[in-house]
Amino acid sequence: MEFIVNKETKTVLITKEFAAELSLVWDAYTKPELLDQWWAPKPFASRAKVLDFEVGGRRFYAMVSPEGLERWVVQKYTSITPKTNFKMFNAFSDADENLELPGSDWDLSFSEHDGTTTVSISIYNESLERLERMVEGGFVEGTKMQLKNLEELLKDLSVNQGAA
Repeated sequence: MEFIVNKETKTVLITKEFAAELSLVWDAYTKPELLDQWWAPKPFASRAKVLDFEVGGRRFYAMVSPEGLERWVVQKYTSITPKTNFKMFNAFSDADENLELPGSDWDLSFSEHDGTTTVSISIYNESLERLERMVEGGFVEGTKMQLKNLEELLKDLSVNQGAA
């Protein structure tokens, strides 16, 4: 996995390869029943209230701590090219979807080669202060844990898919 924080461009670049077919990885990022299984770093849980994966749609979810504390996030989908790329605006919010700005712009690209799927993520922050808060606030470690969760889920799904 590659994880680069570039303060000059206010961007985080993440590249991760998965030993799974592209369609399975795409589904894990876009289907609520799969996304909530891996999105939160343990011991947190991801609980989506809304996931409308279409241009102009949104995902509204909470990161829930073991004590039940909720940290709400809104992701608004701005562009979707099926099984290739999607873009979204991401911002923290309250439980009523009132955004805490500034947010960040995410650009996720997917490609497959010989059964291995590569996901490349570019996260642009308009504010350097937000980028620094994000990175210092555990984003790097949390993301690494999330992607490990995804890797485990994809292994399970691949095994079950092969058994079907």
